[in-house]
Amino acid sequence: THTHREKQMYLIKYILIKVIINKHGKLLCSSILTLLSRLRSYWAAAAAGPPGQRSEVTPTSVNYHFTRQCNYKCGFCFHTAKTSFVLPVEEAKRGLRLLREAGMEKINFSGGEPFLQDRGAFLGSLVQFCKQDLHLPSVSIVSNGSLIRESWFQKYGEFLDILAVSCDSFDEDTNQLIGRAQGRKSHLQNLYRIRSWCQQYRVAFKINSVVNAFNVDEDMSEHIVQLDPVRWKVFQCLLIDGENAGQSALREARRFVVSDRQFEDFLDRHSGVACLVPESNEKMRNSYLILDEYMRFLDCRGGGKQPSRSILDVGVKAAICFSGFDEKMFLRRGGKYVWSKADMKLDW
Repeated sequence: THTHREKQMYLIKYILIKVIINKHGKLLCSSILTLLSRLRSYWAAAAAGPPGQRSEVTPTSVNYHFTRQCNYKCGFCFHTAKTSFVLPVEEAKRGLRLLREAGMEKINFSGGEPFLQDRGAFLGSLVQFCKQDLHLPSVSIVSNGSLIRESWFQKYGEFLDILAVSCDSFDEDTNQLIGRAQGRKSHLQNLYRIRSWCQQYRVAFKINSVVNAFNVDEDMSEHIVQLDPVRWKVFQCLLIDGENAGQSALREARRFVVSDRQFEDFLDRHSGVACLVPESNEKMRNSYLILDEYMRFLDCRGGGKQPSRSILDVGVKAAICFSGFDEKMFLRRGGKYVWSKADMKLDW
């Protein structure tokens, strides 16, 4: 049997021959790309070791960014509107079923702004499908909250476990500076209204905040305690090449970045908030399984986002090899928790 290195060299030589020797004297780009893809797949498998010794990744918790479109302009956004593509709902459901069959227990729908597509009907359809048809233990959403209506809760609330609303400041002027706003509408009034709806329709309420240069000195303790979320996720502002940093980026987030020391100071200031769950850049970068709008896993290990092939084309097992997922860090950051509202001891 050939060694891994011998097989690698053989494939490289085969590609070069295909490039140089072509009966039409031309380069067949599609053939070359196919061969490179095969080589990449082989390297990933080789790096994982022999089949009997590989620790295959189970997609226990998946973040599906089915749209990149958003009605806010947050300056540090790391999943920007580079395309307007959204899968047909039945194709999205097919992909979700594949994930469930591969071991998914939790799905988190995000964006962009997930309530933007069909005024929340597209999202509601997927939420209901995941809970009713796939019997997922946990279905959650991350939203800026601006487009959520009570009628959505009335129709889909029973199928949703957790709703996370992004809020980076309890000062309206700071939210305007960050871009976490739509005109002069009050982001904070909306936040409190959604909190009330979550209580009424029995959906666990969560808050996500990004610590950045504009809010790093703020004390949010009083508001967080009053809102009483099941979790308050506090992220350190993260740079992703091609998204919010670099030449091809739609955002330039460097002015929002805070140091590790500043982030730690923010956490220390809020150490009395029991529901706080911190995530530094180190914990965040590779500890999420992220699916983009084409249902491709995104690998952030190189500082950017390198997509796999779509699970709709090659299946979950083949695509997840290129996710760059760090399962140990996922567990270390508390990625596995009580995430089904049926198991939460909540005072509705």
